[in-house]
Amino acid sequence: MSFNFHRFWAVVVKEFIQMRRDRLTFGMMVGIPIIQLILFGFAINSNPKHLPTAIYAADNSPFARTVIWALHNSSYFDLTREAHSAAEIKTMLAEGEVQFAITVPVDFSRKLLRGEKPDLLLEADATDPSAVGFATAAINQLTFSVLDRDLIGPLAKLRGSSPPFNLVTHQLYNPESISQYNIVPGLMGVMLTMTMVMITGLAITRERERGTMENLLSTPVHPGEVLLGKIVPYITIGYVQITLILVAAKLVFSVPMVGSVPLLLALALMFILANLAVGITFSTIAKNQLQAVQMAFFFFLPSLLLSGYMFPFRGMPDWAQNIGECLPLTHFLRVVRGILLKGNGMAECAPDLWPIALFLLVMLTIGIKRYRQTLD
Repeated sequence: MSFNFHRFWAVVVKEFIQMRRDRLTFGMMVGIPIIQLILFGFAINSNPKHLPTAIYAADNSPFARTVIWALHNSSYFDLTREAHSAAEIKTMLAEGEVQFAITVPVDFSRKLLRGEKPDLLLEADATDPSAVGFATAAINQLTFSVLDRDLIGPLAKLRGSSPPFNLVTHQLYNPESISQYNIVPGLMGVMLTMTMVMITGLAITRERERGTMENLLSTPVHPGEVLLGKIVPYITIGYVQITLILVAAKLVFSVPMVGSVPLLLALALMFILANLAVGITFSTIAKNQLQAVQMAFFFFLPSLLLSGYMFPFRGMPDWAQNIGECLPLTHFLRVVRGILLKGNGMAECAPDLWPIALFLLVMLTIGIKRYRQTLD
């Protein structure tokens, strides 16, 4: 049979009509490139600035104030908290309230005037090495000139080729800046997000396509019983994935596990349920398995880019951080890295647990409500 242009054009027109009817697929084809353009163009920043910084100034001399305000003016450090003890500094860093903490010792100005080069302590939460690298380099350069305006007259002799004080930098939780310590624990949340949402969405949609859902609906079961019965096996799969990642993290990548692994396993249940609830909700919206996959990817892409897994979370603009705070992956990454790298307990993890619980409640409510509508 020879090629016929009219038959060819008829197939083209048919495909366009089909595309117009499948509005969800068409929306994904247009929406995903737009989201990628916005996120990569505006939200992603590998050189984060305005990082929250805590100050513990035991010496409130003019020299100390000059150093502190010079850090603020560098645009890398935002002085958001003032600590009153070293223990308070440790708590802020452990809970992730600040990225940096600067301690000015009580004898800073006295030693400075004597030419003894006092120490200035800079502590950094280095669980994500890429978030602190540029800021640390900036403060190292700043030490050479920060006190030039104060060291005049008789004090000019203190100005020289080396800084008048020693900057002591402690990169906590990951002192060697090993990227695997940040990536591998975070991979746990990424894998659970991708697999739990997609598998659950496909499982229910597949039954609807094959007609087996009608057999299930003919039985005297409550919608909640059906949903819970379907997600329990996937909870087991989720824990198998967690176990594999933890074993590989310890044996292959030598990731330190400072905190309690049983605590991590217990808290992971809420995150698994949150992603399963998303998959259930998508399954009630999707008309076929292709749409379920598309919606899962539509949820996974912002989660991957806005959670702080691939790029520093605090390097993103405020609007992107606000969106990221609504995603369960953002908070689970903090929980995983906090437990494994910082040794956090339940008290330090609590601020990131209630957002996951709230997300779970909202998505489960929507999923059950839409599932009831599907039954009708």
